Amino acid sequence: MNLRGRFVYGVLLAVWVLILGWQIAEHRRVHNAAQVALVNRAKDISTTLGIVLRSQRRFGVISKDRLESALNELLNPEELKAVAMLNATGDVVASAGLPIDLALKGLVPTGEHWGERTVTLVNLVDLGPNMTSEFEGTNPPIVLPPRDRSQTNRPPPTPRAEGERGWPEGEREPPAPGSNPALTFTNADGSTNPPRTRGRRGGGGGGESRMTFGRPFWMSEAEYKTAIEKQGVHSFVVVLSTGTLEATSERDLWTRLFISLLATISVVGFGVAWRNLASTSDLEVRLVRAAEVNTRLKEMNFAAAGLAHETKNPLNIIRGLAQMIFKQESASEEIRQKSRDIVDEADRVTAQVNDFINYSRPREVRRASVPLNSAVGEVVRALGHDLEDKAIKLTVAENLPVIEADEQLFRQALFNLLLNATQAVERGGQINVSAFRNGTMETVLEIWDNGPGVPAENRTDIFKPYFTTTQKGTGLGLAVVQQIVLAHGWEIECSANEPRGAVFRISHLKTTA
Repeated sequence: MNLRGRFVYGVLLAVWVLILGWQIAEHRRVHNAAQVALVNRAKDISTTLGIVLRSQRRFGVISKDRLESALNELLNPEELKAVAMLNATGDVVASAGLPIDLALKGLVPTGEHWGERTVTLVNLVDLGPNMTSEFEGTNPPIVLPPRDRSQTNRPPPTPRAEGERGWPEGEREPPAPGSNPALTFTNADGSTNPPRTRGRRGGGGGGESRMTFGRPFWMSEAEYKTAIEKQGVHSFVVVLSTGTLEATSERDLWTRLFISLLATISVVGFGVAWRNLASTSDLEVRLVRAAEVNTRLKEMNFAAAGLAHETKNPLNIIRGLAQMIFKQESASEEIRQKSRDIVDEADRVTAQVNDFINYSRPREVRRASVPLNSAVGEVVRALGHDLEDKAIKLTVAENLPVIEADEQLFRQALFNLLLNATQAVERGGQINVSAFRNGTMETVLEIWDNGPGVPAENRTDIFKPYFTTTQKGTGLGLAVVQQIVLAHGWEIECSANEPRGAVFRISHLKTTA
């Protein structure tokens, strides 16, 4: 994968991660908003409970039976599961619905506990903006069981004997008829309670429109303080169902998952499209390069044909005359040696001319199925003498695939590569031929040796015509290989073989089986 491909895939991956992160953050936001809405709903219910307290109060106290009956009417199985009223020390004063465990984690001090299907919330008593003035000081309303309310049925006070002023000690004196009912209560210890006034509707009586309540007349000061501490309503505990929250969160989750799935499909689709585009672009580049090479070779073909005709005929004449001189019986040994040198040089030049003609000939690829094992085996047999002469160990991988190629041209390219490796390695060297799949339909063929290798600065030039690093080489063997490779639409490269040697790799071979 080139640098441009890595950049494109990196951008697509970053976009995909960004979309997933965005959806996760949005889902958390919706879930938190639903939780806040549920908490606000609990506050609204607490306000309603405060209104219930106002409606049920009488002389500053509330009957527990009446209060719990009113609370039961507020319960809703789909929303409000349970409710409880606590005093200042956290004990239950009145409750309705399911039992509430006040030792839940998080209930103290945060006032919230999120369970599996419910949420438990604690809210302070809120009786409205005008309610604190209806009770003395800041005392909360008191919830009394039925047995405590029996004190309200006390017998009426008994007056003193005739002639005595006032009423018995601890009793209150009735107001004068028609007077304003400002009453003073005298306790057994001689202390008095502050006066209580009851307002009148429509004005009068000091202009007050509401009545203030203090300690109930049947309670002493100590009893009143104890009742406030143990039975005064200080806070509400509300247990709400999280069904609405879970339904909202689940709907939003499915929406986010659908969006994430679409984003994943889009990113994968863009990645596949980019891969196909890159493959198509590379193929187009290879085809353009092959077309340019073929055009150049066609132009060179005419010059090569004339050069071969004009060169091979004189070479054949020179070689024939040298052989005639060599066969003369009267020729000296020196003349015979020089004649032999003339024949060898003529053969060398003829081989170069043949290689040039072979290089300049246009390549018409006739594709067919070529088993790699069969093709490599025939080439190895053709090079058997050279391999035995240098005791070279040649290893061919088993179960090589079947490729699509021109069999004759492919064998020629394979022959040149193996011959080049045979000439490069030292005696007792090693050559390996292997192949591996690169995708589902492509194969890469590798030929590596443990010879001296090719310097990094020459790994591109060795495929150019007449470039050679050996004295006996013509410089056209690897050029012919590249020509055949490009004619098939393949690619060839040379790299280092660690720790020693060279690797010639032919890629993009199409697999047929």
